Amino acid sequence: MSNCLKIGRRLVGPDQPVYVIAELSANHGQDYDQTIRISQAMKEAGADAVKVQTYTADTMTMPCDNQYFRIGGGTLWDGRTLHDLYQEAYMPWEWQPKLQAVTEELGMDFFSTPFDDSAVDFLEAMAVPVHKVASFELVDLPLLRKIASTKKPVIASTGMATQEEIREAVKTLREGGCVQLALLKCTSAYPALPEEMNLRTIPDISTRFGVPAGLSDHTMGHTVPVAAVALGACIVEKHFTLDRKVPGPDSTFSLEPAEFKAMVEAIRVTEKALGKVNYEVSANESKSRQFRRSLFVVADVKSGEPFTTKNVRSIRPGHGLHTRHLGEVIGKTAAKALTKGTPLSWDLIAG
Repeated sequence: MSNCLKIGRRLVGPDQPVYVIAELSANHGQDYDQTIRISQAMKEAGADAVKVQTYTADTMTMPCDNQYFRIGGGTLWDGRTLHDLYQEAYMPWEWQPKLQAVTEELGMDFFSTPFDDSAVDFLEAMAVPVHKVASFELVDLPLLRKIASTKKPVIASTGMATQEEIREAVKTLREGGCVQLALLKCTSAYPALPEEMNLRTIPDISTRFGVPAGLSDHTMGHTVPVAAVALGACIVEKHFTLDRKVPGPDSTFSLEPAEFKAMVEAIRVTEKALGKVNYEVSANESKSRQFRRSLFVVADVKSGEPFTTKNVRSIRPGHGLHTRHLGEVIGKTAAKALTKGTPLSWDLIAG
């Protein structure tokens, strides 16, 4: 399988710059102008792509308030019905082609998470470059088959999924025609705790399923995404808001513009620092080699006087003989008188 995805003009995968996705989600607040402001801020913060979600309350669930459809269990949305939550959170579909044009003009990719067949068809008509599968939909095998049939690259989150469920999803996508696939480690808690992230799973996902791996992150701050990059994440997805104090279904676990920008900058520094396997001396290091230890005369020595541990030591800087020769030097005699602070060399040693 391919080690990289082609998303728009970008290659995404190992040995490529980390692909940073800004998730708009429900932070639009049902205000189109707000989505434009958010997209502009995403660009300024360094995002490579803007992701939205394509659903309606009715394509996501049904209006019902019995115990099965009422949210509980200690979430941010306890007490609400699913239909009510999604009615507030959904982005009107007619906004999405306009937002796509704005996003692409800003130089970012635009794509979405479809939640049913009609959403896939809608996004295909927009010619999005990639489809995203949400963690909760990873087990919706008919939807995966529909997405795979587009032959587009797919990025799938794996929150809550067992290894067998991931394997079944990958098999379904592959058999349906998906060639380019990436999987994102995700912890589907809002917000998620760092101790629940298990980031060491990221390289295992890549090895086990033969795909580029990344992170869809709901923790607070940006420490976890940066750590994920250090472990090999090729993609980082993070929720974005202009102001966390503005109420909304996702605002409390989203990054504000300055925070998102700091995350991107930290990711780019981490990429540089990772580099490659290298045991050569760097250009900047070579300037420091002169300050390593070497053998120096540390007390005045008369001609013919023996070298001892009292008058020869291994000290900084590095202009004298290598320290490996200390045992050979001790007991030999000085070829001439030497003053304290002289770097030792073979021509100063008799014989």
